[in-house]
Amino acid sequence: MNHLRNSLLGGMTLGTGLLMAAPAHAASLQKVSDWGASGVPSTASMYIYVPDKLATKPPILVLAHYCGGTASAVFGQASGIVKAADQYGFIMVVPQTSNNCWDVGSTKALTHDGGGDTQAVAEMVKYTLTKYSANADRVYITGDSSGGMMTEGMLAVYPDVFKGGSAFAGVPAGCWGVGDPDGSWSSQCAGGSVTHTAQEWGDMVRAMDKGYTGHRPRVQLFHGDADPTINYKNHTEAIKQWTNVLGLSTDPTTTTTVTLGSHQAKRQQWQDACGYVVLDAFTSMGGDHGPSDAIFNASFVVPFLGLDKTDVVDPEIAQCGAGGMGGTGGMGGSTGTGGVAGRGGATAGGAGGIATGGMSAGGRVSMGGRGGSGGTPSSAGTGANGGTPSAGGVPGAGGAVSAGGSSGAPSGTGGSGGAGSGAVAAGAGGTTVSTGGGGGTTAGSVATAGSGGSNAPSDSGCSCSVVGDKTSSTRALPLAFLALLAFRRRRPRTHG
Repeated sequence: MNHLRNSLLGGMTLGTGLLMAAPAHAASLQKVSDWGASGVPSTASMYIYVPDKLATKPPILVLAHYCGGTASAVFGQASGIVKAADQYGFIMVVPQTSNNCWDVGSTKALTHDGGGDTQAVAEMVKYTLTKYSANADRVYITGDSSGGMMTEGMLAVYPDVFKGGSAFAGVPAGCWGVGDPDGSWSSQCAGGSVTHTAQEWGDMVRAMDKGYTGHRPRVQLFHGDADPTINYKNHTEAIKQWTNVLGLSTDPTTTTTVTLGSHQAKRQQWQDACGYVVLDAFTSMGGDHGPSDAIFNASFVVPFLGLDKTDVVDPEIAQCGAGGMGGTGGMGGSTGTGGVAGRGGATAGGAGGIATGGMSAGGRVSMGGRGGSGGTPSSAGTGANGGTPSAGGVPGAGGAVSAGGSSGAPSGTGGSGGAGSGAVAAGAGGTTVSTGGGGGTTAGSVATAGSGGSNAPSDSGCSCSVVGDKTSSTRALPLAFLALLAFRRRRPRTHG
């Protein structure tokens, strides 16, 4: 397993005694000497695997080695993923450090463009994107042990570069630096004695790239509960960290049992409001530090990262949009009691309570992701505070229409008071949306952002605008009433 898969390509003896020559340009792991990084540790070197047949705008997978490992050794460990690279045409970047372990604890390493090992890896990715016209929107990372720690560190420090990562026997981002300014070793972290609240862990991640409010990469975690090297408590602490960063519930969406190498494993999955699995955690029951747990199990890693898809758009982004997941903590605004939300896009806000519309009892409304259902009237608005449901086709008292998509005229909307998310009318075909955090309780009012968050979400899922202030919303009341009155006057009388 620890030798290069292509070292045997010089020839193969068949059962008939004939010799089959290897292809003239067979792919192999190659050292790159001209990646041209400056201001990063000289101890880092770059290796790359480019399959013979690349996908159009190929994705990139970074593969990080363990303490004492090498690029060639971890490449041999990941033979199943290498086969997937051959099949689906993605490029593998395999960094190597001449230090024993990757630096995942120093200030340099845990700061965006801070000049540490993390920046060295980011520069390797940048080189590959330019050299091979690779896809900057489809970059991923995986690693084991020190490489697993590097995986979580890279996702925290460079959320703008990566769309996802799979970490084997790693630790939460920021754990390793406790009492260790050089980031080379931390017995406290390895021993599992470093604990924080979910909020504290999340704040560590957000501080590593200050001001970033964009999309956060999805995370896959593997750990054995009998690991003698890196204590299993790091797994549960990492779950706390990433649920906070990704704005997820503390409870998983689903829990199942799967086979992982020679062990059974508990698999916990968290879906975001769009319904996409963005946190996937495996506990190998009785599992050690890796060898018996099928490290780099391609059957789990490849589909989670979407590397079995050859589309130019990341599968999560394709389904849910690229809305921001930034913020400074919290879980959104106060719960609304309005009508049922319309069929707008999937929630695109995130940790810190910046999810558009908040987490209301009437449903979740967002700024991005999938388009709505066009001009079909929404059924929302039943029981909204402050008014009665619209008759269909006329915006509700909130004065705005949900971001359900760009086609079709505004449809029937929720009752005055805002369909469970501020003053958002729940129609499915409009093009504007409120960004309030909680459900409004006064007709036409605009809810403020979530109590925990302060950063506005980024969004590329639709053309959206913010509903005006309370005064402008209140002015919408008489207009909506007059429109409804005119509509009812035009209706032909019927007799029962």
